[in-house]
Amino acid sequence: MLKAVLFDMDGVIIDTEPLHRKAYHQMFDEVKINVNEELYSSFTGQSTINICKRLVDHFNLEHQPDHLVGLKRKHYKVLFENDKELALIDGVLERIRDYHSNNVTLIVASSASMNGINQIFERFDLNQYFSGKFSGADLKKSKPHPEIFNKAAAATGYPKSECMVIEDSTNGIKAANAAGIFCVGFKSPHSVNQDYASADFVISDLNEISYSKQHLFFK
Repeated sequence: MLKAVLFDMDGVIIDTEPLHRKAYHQMFDEVKINVNEELYSSFTGQSTINICKRLVDHFNLEHQPDHLVGLKRKHYKVLFENDKELALIDGVLERIRDYHSNNVTLIVASSASMNGINQIFERFDLNQYFSGKFSGADLKKSKPHPEIFNKAAAATGYPKSECMVIEDSTNGIKAANAAGIFCVGFKSPHSVNQDYASADFVISDLNEISYSKQHLFFK
């Protein structure tokens, strides 16, 4: 029986990808590097610090990864504060309330920084539903490494067999697989160039995984 759900944030709870894309590209321009779409797509689901480490290695930059992180976050902060149209993913608040009302423990396990997670949770009043938050930026390994989901599942107090991950990225799905947790691949219209083949169940609408339908998807 489903006892806990581990939510990714970007692409599942909210679509901040356009803001992150703009912020990253403003940073790329600032340090004078040309990141093609294939390389950029490979970053999905990874923490900012790990992305910046990859950039430093890939482009043999003189800058430290922390410097790139600071530049990217500076640009993102301005974009976030000035975007009045930012909204939750269609159907996600209904799903969150559905699980919460059925006593399912909810944890967010995101590669975003804790500051970024808190910004979203405060803006959309989500703290009341979630019992824990995990940021990949605070961990040693980034998705596709399973560390974040191992820690999030342990925090629920339930065995992994009673937990479920909702992910929209290749790296996130790989991380859930490596952690041995049932993974729903959310084929969000905002997620491009991602591979859902290894997800246990693939959806394009969050209504497909309502609590009352768990017998149809949760094994």
